[in-house]
Amino acid sequence: MASCAGLALCGQALVVRGGPRFLAASTASSDDDVPFTYDCSTAEKSQENKGEDGQPVEKGSDTILASAFSKSGSYFALTDDSKRLILFRTKPWQCLSVRTVVRRCTALTFTASEEKLLVADKSGDVYSFSVSDPQGCGKLELGHLSMLLDVAVSPDDRYVLTADRDEKIRVSWAAAPHSIESFCLGHTEFVSRILVVPDRPELLLSSSGDCTLRLWEYRSGRELYCCHLTSLREPAEPWGDKRSAASRIAYWGQESCVALLCDCIPVVYIFQLDACRQQLAYRQQLAFQHRVWDVAFEEGQGLWVLQDCREAPLVLCRPVDGRWQAVPENAALKKVTAHLQGNWAMLEGVAGVDVGFSGLYKATFDNVTAYLRKKEERLQKRRQNPPPGPNGQAKKMKPEEASLRCSS
Repeated sequence: MASCAGLALCGQALVVRGGPRFLAASTASSDDDVPFTYDCSTAEKSQENKGEDGQPVEKGSDTILASAFSKSGSYFALTDDSKRLILFRTKPWQCLSVRTVVRRCTALTFTASEEKLLVADKSGDVYSFSVSDPQGCGKLELGHLSMLLDVAVSPDDRYVLTADRDEKIRVSWAAAPHSIESFCLGHTEFVSRILVVPDRPELLLSSSGDCTLRLWEYRSGRELYCCHLTSLREPAEPWGDKRSAASRIAYWGQESCVALLCDCIPVVYIFQLDACRQQLAYRQQLAFQHRVWDVAFEEGQGLWVLQDCREAPLVLCRPVDGRWQAVPENAALKKVTAHLQGNWAMLEGVAGVDVGFSGLYKATFDNVTAYLRKKEERLQKRRQNPPPGPNGQAKKMKPEEASLRCSS
C-alpha cells in the first residue's frame, strides 16, 4: 500500500524504484560506478501461470510493490504486481531467482541472519522463502484474519512482528509462529508501518491511520508513548485537517532521530528518541515544495529525500546547529541525481499516481438519522392523505390522535 516510487538504503548502496523498474547506485563520492537497472516487465514469468495454491495467477502490471535490503546489504529483494518475488545479490548486482508468491504482497523483510525472506500479503499471511536456496518454495509461517500492511523481525530473530488493517500489532515467536508473545493494542485505525529500533531492540515504533506515532515495549505489549500528529500541524496548512497515515518510519542511530513521512503530505516530521525516559521528543518538520515519495537515513550522511521533481529528485538533509536543513549539492548527491535524471522515465510514469492508504479507513454509516428522516416523511404523507374509513370516506383523525402521532 505504499507509493509506486520508493527509496531504499543500506550502507552506501542506494536503490530508487518507480513502476516496474529500479535503479541501484553508490552514494560514495569517489566511486565512478555505472548504475545497475532492472525492469520487472522483462523478468521470467511462471510457465504454468499458477501460484503455489494451484490457482491461476492473474496478470499484473509488473509494478514493484515492496522492496528491502538485507542487514549486511549483500542481498536485495522485491515483490511486484505480477505476484513474483525476485532476489538479487548486490556485490556485484545479479538476479538470483524469480519465484511466484500466492497473493500480491504488501511488505517484506529479511531475517537478521539473512537465511530467510519473510513476505506479508493482502490475505493476512506471512510466507518465508530461503535465501541460500534461491529456487526453494515458500512456507506458510503465520496468518491474520485481515490484510497485513507491514512485517518486521527482532534483531535477534526471536520474534516476528506483524501489523494489520484491524488496528493490531502481533508479536509471534519466530521458531513457533503459532505461539503469540503479545499484542500491541491502542491504535484506532489500521497500522500502516512498524519499525524495531535497531540500537534499542526492545522498542518498537508504529504509525497508523489514526494520525499517531507510538512507542512500545513490544514483548509485553505496553505502550510507552503516543504522539498525535494533528497537534503538530498548523491550522493554516492546506493539509491541516486531512487524515493521513505514515508511509515511512526511518531511524538514524547516530543521533537517535526518527523521520516520519505521511501519506500524500509534503512534510517530514523529525523526532528524537529518548530511550532512558522512553519517549519521543518532537524536534521540527521539513516542508517541501513537491510531493515526497520516500525518505531514508544513511549513517554518516543524513536523511535522503526522494521527491517528484526532475530538476532535484533527491534532497540530502543534515542537522546544522541542531536544526535539520538541506545541504548544498555535494559530489555524492550530484552523482546520484545525474543517474536519476538519466532514468527519469521510470519515475515520470508514477507522478500523480495515488496508491496510498485512503481506501483502508473504516467506513461509517449513520443509519439512525436516515431512519428518522424516512419515518418523518411517512408520517407527513399520512397526515396529508389519511387512510379511507369503513364507508370509503377518508377517516378523520381526532385532534388528540393527530398530536399523539406527531409526537411519536
